[in-house]
Amino acid sequence: MIKANNIVKTYGDLKVLKGVDLTIEDAEVVSIVGASGAGKTTLLQILGTLDRADKSTGTDLVINDTDVSRLREKELSKFRNLNIGFIFQFHQLLPEFTALENVCIPAYIAKKEKPPTEKRAEELLSFLGLAERKDHKPSQLSGGEQQRVAVARALINDPGLILADEPSGNLDSESAENLHKLFFKLREEFGQTFVIVTHNEELATMADRKLTMVDGKIL
Repeated sequence: MIKANNIVKTYGDLKVLKGVDLTIEDAEVVSIVGASGAGKTTLLQILGTLDRADKSTGTDLVINDTDVSRLREKELSKFRNLNIGFIFQFHQLLPEFTALENVCIPAYIAKKEKPPTEKRAEELLSFLGLAERKDHKPSQLSGGEQQRVAVARALINDPGLILADEPSGNLDSESAENLHKLFFKLREEFGQTFVIVTHNEELATMADRKLTMVDGKIL
Protein backbone atom coordinates (compact mmCIF):
# COMPACT_ATOMS: atom_id res chain seq x y z
CA MET A 1 0.00 0.00 0.00
CA ILE A 2 2.73 2.51 1.00
CA LYS A 3 6.42 2.47 0.16
CA ALA A 4 8.32 5.57 1.26
CA ASN A 5 12.05 5.98 0.86
CA ASN A 6 14.27 8.73 2.27
CA ILE A 7 11.48 11.19 3.08
CA VAL A 8 13.11 14.48 4.02
CA LYS A 9 11.30 17.71 4.90
CA THR A 10 12.87 21.04 5.78
CA TYR A 11 11.19 24.29 6.75
CA GLY A 12 13.76 27.07 6.51
CA ASP A 13 16.68 25.99 8.66
CA LEU A 14 14.61 23.38 10.53
CA LYS A 15 14.94 19.81 9.29
CA VAL A 16 11.73 18.11 10.48
CA LEU A 17 12.06 14.75 8.69
CA LYS A 18 15.54 13.29 8.32
CA GLY A 19 15.26 10.45 5.85
CA VAL A 20 12.21 8.36 6.79
CA ASP A 21 11.86 4.90 5.23
CA LEU A 22 8.49 3.21 5.63
CA THR A 23 6.59 0.25 4.19
CA ILE A 24 2.95 -0.42 5.08
CA GLU A 25 1.01 -3.39 3.74
CA ASP A 26 -2.57 -3.57 2.51
CA ALA A 27 -5.18 -3.76 5.30
CA GLU A 28 -2.57 -3.09 7.99
CA VAL A 29 -3.31 -0.83 10.96
CA VAL A 30 -0.18 1.10 11.91
CA SER A 31 0.15 3.62 14.73
CA ILE A 32 2.81 6.31 14.88
CA VAL A 33 3.78 7.67 18.29
CA GLY A 34 6.38 10.05 19.62
CA ALA A 35 6.86 13.29 21.48
CA SER A 36 5.47 16.56 20.14
CA GLY A 37 7.81 17.92 17.48
CA ALA A 38 9.10 14.49 16.45
CA GLY A 39 7.68 14.91 12.93
CA LYS A 40 4.60 12.66 13.14
CA THR A 41 2.06 15.06 11.66
CA THR A 42 4.49 16.27 9.00
CA LEU A 43 5.05 12.68 7.92
CA LEU A 44 1.30 12.02 7.84
CA GLN A 45 0.73 15.12 5.69
CA ILE A 46 3.34 13.93 3.20
CA LEU A 47 1.91 10.39 3.14
CA GLY A 48 -1.49 11.99 2.51
CA THR A 49 -0.04 14.13 -0.33
CA LEU A 50 -1.15 17.31 1.48
CA ASP A 51 2.52 18.35 1.43
CA ARG A 52 5.52 17.23 -0.59
CA ALA A 53 8.84 15.89 0.61
CA ASP A 54 12.00 17.77 -0.27
CA LYS A 55 13.54 16.69 -3.54
CA SER A 56 16.45 14.55 -2.48
CA THR A 57 18.51 11.67 -3.84
CA GLY A 58 16.66 8.38 -3.45
CA THR A 59 13.39 9.97 -2.31
CA ASP A 60 10.18 8.42 -3.57
CA LEU A 61 6.66 7.80 -2.32
CA VAL A 62 4.50 5.06 -3.83
CA ILE A 63 0.89 4.67 -2.72
CA ASN A 64 -1.29 1.93 -4.14
CA ASP A 65 1.26 1.33 -6.95
CA THR A 66 1.29 5.03 -7.95
CA ASP A 67 4.44 7.13 -7.57
CA VAL A 68 2.71 10.21 -6.20
CA SER A 69 5.93 12.22 -6.12
CA ARG A 70 5.74 12.42 -9.92
CA LEU A 71 2.14 13.60 -10.16
CA ARG A 72 1.28 17.19 -11.03
CA GLU A 73 -0.92 19.14 -8.63
CA LYS A 74 -4.20 18.52 -10.48
CA GLU A 75 -3.44 14.80 -10.84
CA LEU A 76 -2.37 14.65 -7.21
CA SER A 77 -5.58 16.28 -6.01
CA LYS A 78 -7.68 13.77 -7.94
CA PHE A 79 -5.59 10.85 -6.67
CA ARG A 80 -5.91 12.08 -3.08
CA ASN A 81 -9.68 12.45 -3.24
CA LEU A 82 -10.23 8.96 -4.62
CA ASN A 83 -7.56 6.99 -2.78
CA ILE A 84 -7.03 8.59 0.64
CA GLY A 85 -9.47 9.35 3.45
CA PHE A 86 -8.60 11.73 6.29
CA ILE A 87 -9.78 11.79 9.90
CA PHE A 88 -8.56 14.67 12.06
CA GLN A 89 -8.71 15.47 15.77
CA PHE A 90 -11.27 18.17 15.04
CA HIS A 91 -13.92 16.73 12.77
CA GLN A 92 -13.99 19.78 10.45
CA LEU A 93 -17.60 19.23 9.44
CA LEU A 94 -19.28 22.12 7.64
CA PRO A 95 -21.80 23.54 10.14
CA GLU A 96 -24.40 24.61 7.58
CA PHE A 97 -24.80 21.11 6.14
CA THR A 98 -26.48 17.99 7.54
CA ALA A 99 -24.55 14.85 8.46
CA LEU A 100 -25.60 13.26 5.16
CA GLU A 101 -24.51 16.28 3.13
CA ASN A 102 -21.15 16.45 4.91
CA VAL A 103 -20.48 12.80 4.13
CA CYS A 104 -21.31 13.31 0.44
CA ILE A 105 -18.92 16.22 -0.17
CA PRO A 106 -15.80 14.24 -1.27
CA ALA A 107 -17.92 12.23 -3.71
CA TYR A 108 -19.40 15.40 -5.18
CA ILE A 109 -15.88 16.79 -5.59
CA ALA A 110 -15.10 13.61 -7.54
CA LYS A 111 -18.16 14.41 -9.71
CA LYS A 112 -20.04 11.29 -8.69
CA GLU A 113 -23.77 11.22 -9.31
CA LYS A 114 -26.03 12.36 -6.48
CA PRO A 115 -28.47 9.39 -6.08
CA PRO A 116 -25.83 6.63 -5.68
CA THR A 117 -23.70 8.95 -3.55
CA GLU A 118 -26.54 9.64 -1.12
CA LYS A 119 -27.39 5.93 -1.02
CA ARG A 120 -23.78 5.07 -0.14
CA ALA A 121 -23.67 7.85 2.47
CA GLU A 122 -26.83 6.51 4.10
CA GLU A 123 -25.33 3.00 4.15
CA LEU A 124 -22.18 4.28 5.86
CA LEU A 125 -24.10 6.32 8.41
CA SER A 126 -26.26 3.29 9.16
CA PHE A 127 -23.16 1.11 9.55
CA LEU A 128 -21.80 3.68 12.01
CA GLY A 129 -25.03 3.79 14.00
CA LEU A 130 -26.12 7.19 12.74
CA ALA A 131 -29.07 6.32 10.51
CA GLU A 132 -31.44 8.38 12.65
CA ARG A 133 -29.07 11.36 12.71
CA LYS A 134 -28.46 11.83 8.99
CA ASP A 135 -30.57 14.99 8.73
CA HIS A 136 -29.03 16.63 11.81
CA LYS A 137 -26.46 19.38 11.55
CA PRO A 138 -23.14 19.12 13.45
CA SER A 139 -24.34 21.40 16.25
CA GLN A 140 -27.12 18.89 16.97
CA LEU A 141 -24.68 15.96 17.33
CA SER A 142 -22.48 14.87 20.21
CA GLY A 143 -18.69 14.94 19.84
CA GLY A 144 -18.58 11.19 19.24
CA GLU A 145 -21.35 11.41 16.65
CA GLN A 146 -19.59 14.24 14.84
CA GLN A 147 -16.40 12.20 14.65
CA ARG A 148 -18.29 9.20 13.26
CA VAL A 149 -19.76 11.46 10.58
CA ALA A 150 -16.18 12.48 9.77
CA VAL A 151 -15.27 8.79 9.52
CA ALA A 152 -18.15 8.21 7.08
CA ARG A 153 -16.95 11.19 5.04
CA ALA A 154 -13.47 9.65 4.90
CA LEU A 155 -14.98 6.40 3.58
CA ILE A 156 -17.42 7.76 0.98
CA ASN A 157 -15.09 7.31 -2.01
CA ASP A 158 -14.00 3.84 -0.83
CA PRO A 159 -10.33 4.83 -0.44
CA GLY A 160 -7.77 2.13 0.19
CA LEU A 161 -5.89 4.27 2.71
CA ILE A 162 -7.21 6.08 5.79
CA LEU A 163 -4.93 8.55 7.58
CA ALA A 164 -5.91 9.69 11.07
CA ASP A 165 -4.22 12.46 13.06
CA GLU A 166 -5.09 12.29 16.78
CA PRO A 167 -8.60 11.09 15.87
CA SER A 168 -9.72 10.57 19.47
CA GLY A 169 -7.85 13.51 21.00
CA ASN A 170 -10.98 15.62 21.31
CA LEU A 171 -13.28 12.87 22.63
CA ASP A 172 -14.23 11.67 26.10
CA SER A 173 -12.85 8.28 27.14
CA GLU A 174 -15.96 6.27 26.21
CA SER A 175 -16.28 7.87 22.76
CA ALA A 176 -12.55 7.43 22.20
CA GLU A 177 -12.73 3.73 23.03
CA ASN A 178 -15.69 3.28 20.68
CA LEU A 179 -13.82 5.05 17.88
CA HIS A 180 -10.74 2.90 18.39
CA LYS A 181 -12.81 -0.28 18.12
CA LEU A 182 -14.52 1.14 15.04
CA PHE A 183 -11.24 1.42 13.13
CA PHE A 184 -10.64 -2.29 13.44
CA LYS A 185 -14.24 -3.08 12.56
CA LEU A 186 -13.84 -0.97 9.42
CA ARG A 187 -10.62 -2.78 8.52
CA GLU A 188 -12.40 -6.11 8.79
CA GLU A 189 -15.46 -4.89 6.86
CA PHE A 190 -13.83 -2.85 4.08
CA GLY A 191 -10.17 -3.93 4.08
CA GLN A 192 -8.72 -0.44 4.38
CA THR A 193 -5.19 0.38 5.48
CA PHE A 194 -5.00 2.71 8.51
CA VAL A 195 -2.10 4.93 9.54
CA ILE A 196 -2.87 6.63 12.85
CA VAL A 197 -0.83 9.32 14.59
CA THR A 198 -1.79 9.28 18.25
CA HIS A 199 -0.75 10.05 21.80
CA ASN A 200 -3.31 7.53 23.04
CA GLU A 201 -1.28 4.57 24.25
CA GLU A 202 -4.27 2.22 24.21
CA LEU A 203 -4.99 2.91 20.54
CA ALA A 204 -1.30 2.75 19.64
CA THR A 205 -0.94 -0.66 21.26
CA MET A 206 -4.06 -2.03 19.54
CA ALA A 207 -2.46 -1.50 16.12
CA ASP A 208 -0.79 -4.27 14.17
CA ARG A 209 2.43 -2.27 14.42
CA LYS A 210 3.46 0.67 16.57
CA LEU A 211 6.15 2.92 15.11
CA THR A 212 8.00 5.43 17.28
CA MET A 213 9.34 8.68 15.84
CA VAL A 214 12.21 10.52 17.50
CA ASP A 215 13.79 13.68 16.12
CA GLY A 216 12.53 13.25 12.57
CA LYS A 217 13.23 9.55 12.17
CA ILE A 218 11.43 6.27 12.81
CA LEU A 219 13.30 4.13 15.31
